[in-house]
Amino acid sequence: MEVSQLLKGVLDLAVLAVLHEQDGYGYDVVRRLRGAGLDEIGDASVYGTLRRLFNAGLLTSYLVPSEEGPHRKYYSLNEAGRQRMAESAQTWRVFAQTMNSLVETV
Repeated sequence: MEVSQLLKGVLDLAVLAVLHEQDGYGYDVVRRLRGAGLDEIGDASVYGTLRRLFNAGLLTSYLVPSEEGPHRKYYSLNEAGRQRMAESAQTWRVFAQTMNSLVETV
């Protein structure tokens, strides 16, 4: 099973979880996801997910000046984003528990 296929289904939850811990800008979110073990995550996938979640009203954004170049656009969860994350996390827990019980004898 390819990790990239699994990531497609859970990338929203992974991004929301990272932003739940702390606000972040695009590459920061990528770096934190990779640091958590999602080494195969693509930059473009994360940037697209951030835009989509923002357009869906689940994130807010703000600009922070950077000494190393242009301002950075930071994203944070709003109330709708926190609610979506809680719902998605519960769905994931049930799904993961089911899958674990199916494959535990393998």
